[in-house]
Amino acid sequence: MDGLGDVAVGVKRGSDELSMYNSPNSGVSSVSDGASNGSDSKKLRVEEAPPSRVLHIRKLPNEASETEVIALGLPFGKVTNILTLKGKNQAFLEMGTEEAAITMINYYTTVTPHIRNVPVFVQYSNHKELKTDAGNQRTQAVLQAVSAVQSGGSPSSDVQEALAAASSPVLRIIIDNMFYPVTLDVLQQIFSKFGTVMKIITFTKNNQFQALLQFSDAINAQQAKLALDGQNIYNSCCTLRIDFSKLVNLNVKYNNDKSRDYTRPELPAGDGQPSLESSVAAAFSKDSNSLLGALNPLSAAAAAAAAAGRVALAGQAGSSGVLLVSNLNEEMVAPQSLFTLFGVYGDVQRVKILYNKKDSALIQMSDANQAQLAMSHLNGQKMYGKIIRVTLSKHQTVALPRDGLDDQGLTKDYANSPLHRFKKPGSKNFQNIFPPSATLHLSNVPQDVTEEDLRLLFSNAGGTVKAFKFFQDRKMALIQMSTVEEAIQALIDLHNYNMGGNQHLRVSFSKSTI
Repeated sequence: MDGLGDVAVGVKRGSDELSMYNSPNSGVSSVSDGASNGSDSKKLRVEEAPPSRVLHIRKLPNEASETEVIALGLPFGKVTNILTLKGKNQAFLEMGTEEAAITMINYYTTVTPHIRNVPVFVQYSNHKELKTDAGNQRTQAVLQAVSAVQSGGSPSSDVQEALAAASSPVLRIIIDNMFYPVTLDVLQQIFSKFGTVMKIITFTKNNQFQALLQFSDAINAQQAKLALDGQNIYNSCCTLRIDFSKLVNLNVKYNNDKSRDYTRPELPAGDGQPSLESSVAAAFSKDSNSLLGALNPLSAAAAAAAAAGRVALAGQAGSSGVLLVSNLNEEMVAPQSLFTLFGVYGDVQRVKILYNKKDSALIQMSDANQAQLAMSHLNGQKMYGKIIRVTLSKHQTVALPRDGLDDQGLTKDYANSPLHRFKKPGSKNFQNIFPPSATLHLSNVPQDVTEEDLRLLFSNAGGTVKAFKFFQDRKMALIQMSTVEEAIQALIDLHNYNMGGNQHLRVSFSKSTI
């Protein structure tokens, strides 16, 4: 359990405040590629402070407390220090590890954090640690209160008020009269109507299905409890009983049908755990007509999409469909390879590799939902040997070069591409969106192609084939590479590969293993 542990706090005094913020190395460049809040600059900015466990938080409301600032970091790990700049509406938050800080930045790039309904801005600081005095007694009391709740204790009466600002974002859910299976994804679909669901753990206790569900904000948890406690998921059954958990942060180790951390799509499924697809069969083997829920947020179609493991992030207001991808291998990357990989999660319209920074590219998807889906699945993955970073861009579109201007083939327009996977409404592809995995799903395989042919083809893509399995009709197959990176490479190289007779191989990531 990530606790606050020994947290040093304090308020920096004197001229250091100004030098800390105004120095050229203060890390105030924007996290995403657009102009930072309050700047009118339209110039593309891709420079930023390198990752650090110290985060710089700006645009705090005047009345924001230390507790509320600490609460921004708690879901991601241990908070070890805080420094507030009074009068500047800013703070520095030190996380226990750089990894926790990176996870926090990645998450808040997708979902704008709010304190007291005011959007705040989080970015890396150029400071590697905070040095503060720890003599502020009031702040110490707040931290002790938060620590008490994190370690499962009950707060004393003198710190109840301090705790009100950081009540638990975690709900404990018990389901009564469970005549139909309720999957983790159905819960995500219902509860995400009230805010961003970050983590879910499901388990059976006293012969009852239970779940712990963590929101990004305690306010969302309160709203969900008020609206949903006592409601039925399906007609006359599966009644939700909801209360607050004493935990304020869930520690999820595996992403499978029992637990999920939506902030860390790279987590393994775990040994012997069934894939999500097995829960789909269970959910719909009884009587799919009965899934017409009495609960408004959940329609039968939404239940079907949720149970099929299609986790679509709700579109954030004002977000665009353009992504900034950085840390690319500039020797290897081309617009076509980015089109193919990002095309697994949406219909790529345009790709532009930046002329003056060829390890970065802008990718325009069809809409903001597709952009967020691609970002949540591909940020932190390895492509051509480098871990890529994917963030939302402030640009609304990717501009094409002016007529007659040669940009060395760095910009490509794919608006009319026949290879878009999602242009047909209701396409089965919508139900088969999965994170990158070592196992690939192949379809449109010609009848005369053998297992040996396919093994050789995928070995030549630069990987090692660990396992292979044809489906019964032999038009589809599963092929398992030795690593996720090898599978990504094989998909880039071999999706739409001409197998002869004008039959083109279709390649996508699979949730199954062989």
